[in-house]
Amino acid sequence: MKPNLTNLKPTVTTPNNLNEIKKVQEEVANLSPKIMEPQDGGFLDNIKSAIQEVSDTQKQSAELTKNFELGIENDLTKVMIQQQLSSLGFQMTLNVRNKVLSAYKDIMNMPV
Repeated sequence: MKPNLTNLKPTVTTPNNLNEIKKVQEEVANLSPKIMEPQDGGFLDNIKSAIQEVSDTQKQSAELTKNFELGIENDLTKVMIQQQLSSLGFQMTLNVRNKVLSAYKDIMNMPV
């Protein structure tokens, strides 16, 4: 049985098409993340806050795991997702550290 495509009507009419496109663009612009203005602290504060976020994620993961083992938390999916987030954050931090050390070594080995 083939679908009857001849009686389908477009949901957007031609005269209002431009207005609806503008509405959709405004909605998408409101959903996209905002670029934050640079803060006074700069690079060092950004690194400190990133490391603190990773630490907090690891603490949350450990707490959820402990609660699951004690029977307080019943959602295994939630526990596993939190553990993966914690692991991913730690791996990312480790990779950033390795890149910074590699760049430092490259700079130190440059001839003057």
